[in-house]
Amino acid sequence: MLELITDGFRKAQDIIQGKVTIQEKHIEDALREIRLSLLEADVEFHVVKGFIDHVKEKAIGEIVLTRVSHGGKKLKVTPEQHFVKICYDELVRLMGPVDTSLALGKRPVGAVMMVGLQGSGKTTTTAKMARYLQKKGKRPLMVAADIYRPAAIEQLKVLGSRLDIPVFHAPGKTPPQICKDAMEAARFKGCDVVLFDTAGRTIVDDALMQELEEIKASTSPEDILLVVDAMIGQESVNVAKEFDRRLDLSGFVITKLDGDARGGAALSIKEVTGKPIKFIGMGESLDRIEEFRPEGLASRILGYGDIVGLVKDFEEVIDEKKAEEDAEKLLRGEFTFDDFLAQLKVMKKMGSLSDIISKLPLGQFGLPQGMKVDDRELVRVEAIIHSMTVYERNHPDCLDESRIQRIAKGSGQGRQRVVDLIARFRTMRQVMQGLGVGKKKVLGRLGIDPGIAGALEKTVPKPQKKSLVDLKKRKEKRKSIKKSRKRNR
Repeated sequence: MLELITDGFRKAQDIIQGKVTIQEKHIEDALREIRLSLLEADVEFHVVKGFIDHVKEKAIGEIVLTRVSHGGKKLKVTPEQHFVKICYDELVRLMGPVDTSLALGKRPVGAVMMVGLQGSGKTTTTAKMARYLQKKGKRPLMVAADIYRPAAIEQLKVLGSRLDIPVFHAPGKTPPQICKDAMEAARFKGCDVVLFDTAGRTIVDDALMQELEEIKASTSPEDILLVVDAMIGQESVNVAKEFDRRLDLSGFVITKLDGDARGGAALSIKEVTGKPIKFIGMGESLDRIEEFRPEGLASRILGYGDIVGLVKDFEEVIDEKKAEEDAEKLLRGEFTFDDFLAQLKVMKKMGSLSDIISKLPLGQFGLPQGMKVDDRELVRVEAIIHSMTVYERNHPDCLDESRIQRIAKGSGQGRQRVVDLIARFRTMRQVMQGLGVGKKKVLGRLGIDPGIAGALEKTVPKPQKKSLVDLKKRKEKRKSIKKSRKRNR
């Protein structure tokens, strides 16, 4: 996501990194890299110029305080960190202020009009918005008002059945009449918000805009959202300006930011039109629509990930009680392959691996922020675990060579894949087991509050007594040591 822009900011940081004092030449070189990356990513020229001018003015004109106060403590700030902070603030300003609210609730049945060009993902986004409102406690009705695109009506009906959300369509009628009838049908069905999936075109034409104006006049929607495909680049700005001029948009939904997009639209569209980006669509899943956070996107562009966004995704799919139980198992080192499989399912609910990883601060570890990950790897791991017996999943240490060979054949994966998975699993379990809260374990040496440490200690049962076999081995080992000492004497 936004790889070109991220790469430019990373090069700019590399130029300034390690400098004790930053001269104007350093700023000029850094800004040149940023300017090139923004233009290459199809950010509108005047937007790029304004952004560069603002950053340059602040970077050269401000006095850098190398020591600042934060939380009652004195912190040392490098010139590089100060430059990054200036860029971050300007990116947030460029894409904000944020306004993700919808003006619903003024009427018994509200209306949201989804508009955009053909191929922008409008129908899928309509379903995602319906699901978003459903989770907010609303009772949505989707309206199939695109009578021109083949299978558009059927597509919306399929999406509606997956979400258990009703879809309205009136064959033989015009889109404005369909939308008007849908408002009446919503009252009859007990729905409180209607979403119009309107028709698109390959280009903006007058016939399309007149039809949309008629729909607006006959239904008076509270919100008109333009669905913008991030992959069309700078053209999206011209599209947005024309739609806003004719329909007075409420805001935008940016789609396909997780694809191989240049992503300049996200930085240009708000600055040019003055209308806010309200949502961004990520992935194919109908749950993958997010309220737009300029802070999160700015952080990702700079290579710092978006941990806040990742936590929000996690909170939506996680069972809090189950998470606590899993944490206790990890501290005890009792984590099994069944538990591991459950965690994989949670990750799949959160979206694609690439999306999850894009929100991690990989740039701080020298890794590319736009790193792509093969989602099929999760399928391979699941196949390996499903090929294990119940006993093997709960007792990972029993996996010897013969069992590994059988699992490899059963899962259709090579032996080495199975070996690698078992090795990674055991390493993770050992690391987590070593954390603990005892005096000799990591958490016990971190200086955490004794009361908290004590509470954590209670959640971790004492290790069970050694088996007779273990005791016999220890006894034999002691005898061997005594004999060795006697010989040395």
